[in-house]
Amino acid sequence: MANLQSLLHVSMAGAGPHLRDVITEERRLTAVQLTERLQGMRLLVLATVSADGCPLAGPVDGYFLHGTFWFSTARESVRRHHLARRPACSATHLPGDELSVTVHGRAEVRPLDDPANGDLLQAMLDEYLPKVGAEFEEGLQQMDAVGVRIVPEKMFTFSMAP
Repeated sequence: MANLQSLLHVSMAGAGPHLRDVITEERRLTAVQLTERLQGMRLLVLATVSADGCPLAGPVDGYFLHGTFWFSTARESVRRHHLARRPACSATHLPGDELSVTVHGRAEVRPLDDPANGDLLQAMLDEYLPKVGAEFEEGLQQMDAVGVRIVPEKMFTFSMAP
C-alpha cells in the first residue's frame, strides 16, 4: 500500500498545471480508497504503440491486483505483438464521469500459465465461473493466451464522490 501511495503522490507532483487544476487534492483517491474501488473485473481502455508510432486503443478486462493492473490477451493478438516489441502502454478505467484511473507504464508479458500470473488466473475464475460456468475454466486451459501486468510508472486518480 505504501508503494502505491508513493506512486500516486509522485505522479501528481510531476503532473502539469492543467492536470493539477482538474485533479485537486480533494478529487484524488488514496491507495486504500483506490484498492477498495477497484475490486473485481474493471474494463480498461488499453493503448499500445504500433510499429509506425501510432497509438492503438481497445478494451480489455482489467484486474487491479497488488497495486497494478493486469489483463490477459491472445498470444497472436495485435496488442500482444505491440507489447512484445514496444512495452510502453497506458490504460484508463473510466466507468463514468465520477471516477477515472489512468496508468502509464510498461507491460510485462508472460505465458498465462506462468506462476507469476496465479492471482490473475484466480481473479478471472472468480469473475467468470459464476457467469459462464465450468466451460470457462475448461476453455481457459485451452486458451492460447498470455497474462500482462502493467508495471506503473505514473498513475492518476480522479473521483467526484457523490
